Amino acid sequence: MEEMYGIKYSKPKVVLLQDTGIGVSETAARTCYDSFCNSENKVVQEIENILPDEAMCQTLNDIEESQLLDDLAWTYFHHSILEHANLSYLIRGTSRGVLQEHARHRIQAISVRSTRYTMSSLINAFVASKHGGNKEFFIDKILEFDMFVTTDEAYNRLEIGTIYDKLYFQSQKIEDFYAISVAKSSLPFVEELHGKPQELYEALQDGKKKRNVGDAFKHIITDNVKVDMVVTFNLRSLKNYLTLRDSGAAYFQIRWLAQEMMRVTPQKYLDLIIKKK
Repeated sequence: MEEMYGIKYSKPKVVLLQDTGIGVSETAARTCYDSFCNSENKVVQEIENILPDEAMCQTLNDIEESQLLDDLAWTYFHHSILEHANLSYLIRGTSRGVLQEHARHRIQAISVRSTRYTMSSLINAFVASKHGGNKEFFIDKILEFDMFVTTDEAYNRLEIGTIYDKLYFQSQKIEDFYAISVAKSSLPFVEELHGKPQELYEALQDGKKKRNVGDAFKHIITDNVKVDMVVTFNLRSLKNYLTLRDSGAAYFQIRWLAQEMMRVTPQKYLDLIIKKK
């Protein structure tokens, strides 16, 4: 938990899902210079004369240090060889605002929790609130979702109230509002359980989900909403990312994320991309 500008925030959680090792990067560099025999790693020396088998590749991927990579990274600034090492992170609980910042980093693979397919519970709460509930029912229900990076309840109630107002406005303007917000098979619940908001909500939740509900309602959520994502960087791009985003000039939420990513990144990678103090 952290407080910034008078508002309390939760911090993201990060897990390193996979990393490919630095051995392939050394192999790439040795290929450039035809200098396999000079490696301190025996498996790299052997590649000069034989094609590596599966066991050798595993040993290659387990390499912890490479003097050549260190020289290229910090003496000669030849960073292209770092592109052969890749790391994938699972990120939970960062914000859509951070997602926008991430998009500025060109060389990464990124897969993000979809609003199109994951907003049905929120819409179901709104439909239930319109049929026997009220705005407070909606706010209380959405508070249970823990869907914001901000953790101040008073602030989050304002956020949720704004979402309600947007949905209410839209429900008054669109003739077929329920057709785009509720699965066809669940439409009978709307009339059958009118005046029973909690039962209606549960019935809608238990029924078939409206899979593309987010298409009509993406505008209702803000940059404050939590997102989960998996990102994969090659080591050269990760160097750029951490250099820029662990800076005091970076947006504070992406700085928190960069720090968490750095925390779970093995030292053998950090030695090649983070300047030793």
